[in-house]
Amino acid sequence: MTSDTQAQTQTTGSCCSGSAASSGGCADTGAVTTVYAVTGMTCGHCEGAVSEEISALPGVSSVKAEAATGKVTVTSAAPLDEEAVRAAVDEAGYELTGRA
Repeated sequence: MTSDTQAQTQTTGSCCSGSAASSGGCADTGAVTTVYAVTGMTCGHCEGAVSEEISALPGVSSVKAEAATGKVTVTSAAPLDEEAVRAAVDEAGYELTGRA
């Protein structure tokens, strides 16, 4: 894996960060956000196809695909198996080139 494809995995902020944290009553979800690089997306339809396939993976809570940048941001309960994400992107008709 090159430095270009190194993981950008982080614990996401939640309602517990910022002003919501000071108001109390909110527990940190521990969600993980990972950004993947996907080639071949050119439009909104492409974004939707990739998002739909990745959203079907167990533990995924949100997906944001951006055709203009080729980046797909996935939030999940725990780190995902990259091969499962690769298979989902392949099923949509695109290519996962690694983590962005």
